[in-house]
Amino acid sequence: MAIDSVMANKMRSFLTMLGIIIGIAAVIAILGVGNGATEEITGTFNNLGASTISLSVTEEATDDEAITENDIMALKNAIPEIERISPDATTFTGVSSDFESRQSVVSYGTPDLQYTNQTMESTIVHGRYFNETDYADGKNVVVISEDTASALFNGRTDVLGEQISLDGESGNQLDLTVIGVVEGTFQDLQGSFDLSQMPVYTALPLTTMEKLDPNIGGLESLTVQVSSKDAIESVSTQIVRILETRHDAVGENWYSATNFLQALDQVDQVLSLFINFIAAVAAIALLVGGIGVMNIMLVSVTERTREIGTRKALGATTGTILVQFLMESVILCLIGGIIGLILGIGLATGVSNALNIVPNITLGSVLLVLFFSSAVGIFFGIYPARKAAKLDPIEALRYE
Repeated sequence: MAIDSVMANKMRSFLTMLGIIIGIAAVIAILGVGNGATEEITGTFNNLGASTISLSVTEEATDDEAITENDIMALKNAIPEIERISPDATTFTGVSSDFESRQSVVSYGTPDLQYTNQTMESTIVHGRYFNETDYADGKNVVVISEDTASALFNGRTDVLGEQISLDGESGNQLDLTVIGVVEGTFQDLQGSFDLSQMPVYTALPLTTMEKLDPNIGGLESLTVQVSSKDAIESVSTQIVRILETRHDAVGENWYSATNFLQALDQVDQVLSLFINFIAAVAAIALLVGGIGVMNIMLVSVTERTREIGTRKALGATTGTILVQFLMESVILCLIGGIIGLILGIGLATGVSNALNIVPNITLGSVLLVLFFSSAVGIFFGIYPARKAAKLDPIEALRYE
């Protein structure tokens, strides 16, 4: 009977459901795209290094508390879970070859810099990266990017054995031999910027960099990669404790260890808060839709007053009338919820495809939407249903 009543006024029923449809579709689309984007971002963080620790020296520390080469060796020997460790250090200086002079971003550290460096690519195209022997002996070797090679050597990238010079702060120069070329940095920028104005990139051993600047030995940060993300918290604690002990700085809080898992949690919390806020704003349409349902149900009660009186005169109880009108309200909201769910999934899929992400619509979200749409029908249908159920049958039969 409730379904027949809804189908008897198709256009009115559809317009009544429209607020529910829009609200549900908006919520599903926002949650699907938002959760998909969150997974994409957190997945990128995870790939970048869920087992990576960033160690830094606070501004309150003095030069005596700066991290040294001996500290790096002590950490690597004392903590077996450390797989790679290198300073996260860069400087900016001039670089030149026999053909060209440019400004260069210079990264320097241990041989593990190949895997911890976030400034340059690590994939070798020609030659090799500097190794433990190069580092221990402080050899005058350098690794450059393809773009650096092309800029300094008239478009050539296979420049192994060629010489370049780095400028020191005191006017001195350090001659270096190119032993490796990694993937370029500027390919994606081609056509967007004047590449002749972009800095080039070079990487060399810390021990070699000290020849150019003897004061470079005091380091302010380290990047550490551990064998397992499960050990990341304990390793972070051990690193700080060892450095505080070596520099007689226990309890001074001069060293700070931050890992990607902590950053990942913070990013996830911010994104979830933002997505839930937007979804809550979209859900206001559900409130408007619910009010529309209640309004139409009140109109329906008025229109069908004589019908209600007839049913009650033939023996229908108050509860029967209440359930009948309440069921009509629930059916309206439930059908609207299903249509909105389908539309929302379509919107989420379309937007996600445009953004090259995978929408994430969980079974829990679907069930929650259906439950919520039914709850809206019950909540906003109770008053009209109670009004219909309480009609006096004699007065209802007299109604014109």
